[in-house]
Amino acid sequence: MKHRIVVLGAGDAGAYVAGTLARRLSPADTEITVVNAVPDFVQRLRLHQLAAGREIEAPKLADVFAGTGIRLRVARVTAVDAERQVVAVAGIDGDGEHGCDTLLYALGSHGADRGVPGVLEHAFDVSARPSALRLRERLDSLGRRGEGGSVVVVGDGLTGIETATELAESRPDVSVTLVARGEPGARLSAGGRGHLRQACDRLSITVLEHASVEAVEATRVLCADGTALASDATVWTAGFAVDPIAAAGGLEVTENGQIVVDRTMRSVSHPSVYAIGDNGRPLPMSCASAGHTGRQAIEAIVGRLTGRKIANTKRHVASRRLREAPGWCFPSPGDRVFRRSSEACPGTGHVRLARTAQRSRTAAWR
Repeated sequence: MKHRIVVLGAGDAGAYVAGTLARRLSPADTEITVVNAVPDFVQRLRLHQLAAGREIEAPKLADVFAGTGIRLRVARVTAVDAERQVVAVAGIDGDGEHGCDTLLYALGSHGADRGVPGVLEHAFDVSARPSALRLRERLDSLGRRGEGGSVVVVGDGLTGIETATELAESRPDVSVTLVARGEPGARLSAGGRGHLRQACDRLSITVLEHASVEAVEATRVLCADGTALASDATVWTAGFAVDPIAAAGGLEVTENGQIVVDRTMRSVSHPSVYAIGDNGRPLPMSCASAGHTGRQAIEAIVGRLTGRKIANTKRHVASRRLREAPGWCFPSPGDRVFRRSSEACPGTGHVRLARTAQRSRTAAWR
């Protein structure tokens, strides 16, 4: 009987791991099924560009996995039963269950409102394609009325920085304000922070440092110090959260719902489960984590199924080609399963610098 591997999620981490496992494991011995809520591969790293007005490719997963032997199920994961090793799904072709011998949990994350009133009702985000398209339509509607409008981006991480700079550059008629709890790009080098400040000055972005948002309203953002910022579109990038599916399924999780794993990304409570990307500790939620955790899980699964020694992935990605790729985090960007458009990102050197700095500083566990 074939060993059944089920991959939940076909984002950056899930698609990469599924494709690599299909190449490295014999189809005579293993069966790989990928479950994803939508039929397309979403380039989440580029959703801020989609929101700004650029056309971002969303290839069909059926085409992405064609010829690999991977089975694709377009359905939403509704539950995981870690004890029974069963996944419950709901799709257009009905509800169902998938049994598995190895489960790869890669469901990603979504924007977190942090309990701030008005975020869910009034703010946009760029953590999913539909929400990015809603922001794009809002900006387009302002343009059709001859109003550039004002945009407030809340969050000083890389997503906030990228969103603010992309919007300011792609839509020069829009007034952009970046609200930062601390200093934008605080974890970058001194040179990186200087470059970022120059980019914000060049793009006429207003930066409010050491500011805390208390509420988001339909037409303004309220800060803790009493400042009220006029906003025709508020973009919330102040953190991410994971769905409670893992916790509800009996897996040991952290306080924020991430699955607790060992050095090989294997669940400490259920050894048939691996968690990668934003869902497994110890790396933080980030694009870089998809590559680091995915490679380690691949080595662990292949090693255990073939009886080979499990290799530990290196502490960081050192490939020059990877460092120069605009926002791509996988070690083999030329491979068909996860090839990205070779399209350049004109004018976004500040974004490439930020992503490169993130990769260089993201340390894997020892």
